[in-house]
Amino acid sequence: MEAMLRGVGVSHGVAIGPVRHMGTAVLEPPATQIPSDEAPHEQARAQAAVDAVAADLIARGNLAGGEAQAVLEAQALMAQDPELMADVSRRITVGSSAERGIYDAFAAYRALLAAAGDYLAGRVADLDDVRNRIVARLLGVPMPGVPDSDEPYVLFAHDLAPADTALLDPTLVLGFVTEEGGPTSHSAILARALGVPAVVALPGATEVAEGTVVAVDGSSGEVLVDPAQEKQEELRQKAAERRAALAASSGPGRTSDGHRVPLLANIGGPADLPAALAAGAEGVGLFRTEFLFLDDSAQAPSEEKQYEAYRKVLEAFPESRVVVRVLDAGADKPLDFLTPADEPNPALGVRGLRTLLEHPEVLSGQLRALAKAAEGLPVHLEVMAPMVADRQDARAFAEACREAGLQAKFGAMVEIPSAALRARSILQEVEFVSLGTNDLAQYTFAADRQVGALARLQDPWQPALLDLIAVSAEAAQALGKSCGVCGEAASDPLLACVLAGLGVTSLSMGTASIPYVRTALAKYTLAQCRRAAAAARAADNAADARAAAHQVLSGE
Repeated sequence: MEAMLRGVGVSHGVAIGPVRHMGTAVLEPPATQIPSDEAPHEQARAQAAVDAVAADLIARGNLAGGEAQAVLEAQALMAQDPELMADVSRRITVGSSAERGIYDAFAAYRALLAAAGDYLAGRVADLDDVRNRIVARLLGVPMPGVPDSDEPYVLFAHDLAPADTALLDPTLVLGFVTEEGGPTSHSAILARALGVPAVVALPGATEVAEGTVVAVDGSSGEVLVDPAQEKQEELRQKAAERRAALAASSGPGRTSDGHRVPLLANIGGPADLPAALAAGAEGVGLFRTEFLFLDDSAQAPSEEKQYEAYRKVLEAFPESRVVVRVLDAGADKPLDFLTPADEPNPALGVRGLRTLLEHPEVLSGQLRALAKAAEGLPVHLEVMAPMVADRQDARAFAEACREAGLQAKFGAMVEIPSAALRARSILQEVEFVSLGTNDLAQYTFAADRQVGALARLQDPWQPALLDLIAVSAEAAQALGKSCGVCGEAASDPLLACVLAGLGVTSLSMGTASIPYVRTALAKYTLAQCRRAAAAARAADNAADARAAAHQVLSGE
């Protein structure tokens, strides 16, 4: 019997097919006691399994490339965390087997993360996946994962680890649905990069029977269970019409009355360039540079290595704008040589620009490499700092850029409410601001971006978040400077129109979303976008804000 379920749509498109569930297994090893003379052998077994899993994660990342590579390399670092391995070794010394030592040490670390209430709590799923992979290797059993199938299907799971999501085959996995996760979770970000329709935070997803035909709308978050054949055909027809409209869409981002809103790409490295160029990106609005530093968490990459990577990206966009975010280390991206290991709450501690100001040699090296990479190129290089809190932060970053001889525009990311509220002050020191709506939502609502139960507070349609965006845009407009959005909010076509109406001057997103946003903007005038923005801000919650904007733009 046909039924409608609703979660959070995180990746555009419609998928229709039978349900296949993610494989699961009990991977808790027996609590057997080993003789003390076997401890060295068991410790060696544990270390070998950890190293093998880390190597496998890195290999998967190399195959996937782009954002997935950075995510999986971070997970590999998690597997080899020195303090975690020291705990494993201690447990084996007092009688645990290698697999039991791994299991118990990870359980203790998991409890700490789950109670952290910040970024790190959202990494529990990643940690569980690492643990399961190590234990499975030690037990000699297959790792539970994506089901084998000769026919295309819709994948249903409690949650998806990055290692599973990164290598999904879009020809077989038509879309996926999870009970956990949020709009800015790793799985959601990777789904958008793959162009796979996805819905997360759907209560009861794992209770849908294997083989049941479902229709998944990755835009609305609706999952239609057992739709009638006529309904399936209707949905397929609408999906085909949408694909045709997207294929016909080209050129720069602009409203129907010609107001320009440049559409830029979020990239994680040179591997993302082909997709960005194919999607018609007008430049890069967020070049995440962490991938260079995750290769070796013990030291910063050489300036020459950085130069080579930066040069490839800058060469790909001649006469275009390329916005580079300097290293955003800390919280969920710890680096041994930079970030403290004993912070009680890393998301609220030394991270982003704070880390770089404590290690000025790392910042200056990155800025010098960028300056060298831009030499002789007609690119419009802009460099911005993450986690800027106030004017003092902005001034310190601008001074570091000037000292490095960087011929570029200097900017600040607005990810903290204080930066949005004091954007006019910050813009006295820098030439542009860029809103990272993922973190801005997290810090505004004290809601971890990885926790599915808090999805409503991570929703970028929240009126309070729209208010902060409006304040930032108004400050930039008053000073004749630019205010972009590079968070996941920009990838929502309807919300993109609202952002334009709020005064945002550019939108940067995963490349798969660019055609959707370009098509949506071209339907409406700037005046309509402004009315939709006002209606959304007047609402009391995210759902009402979305509905109000839709009503204005659809003329209902």
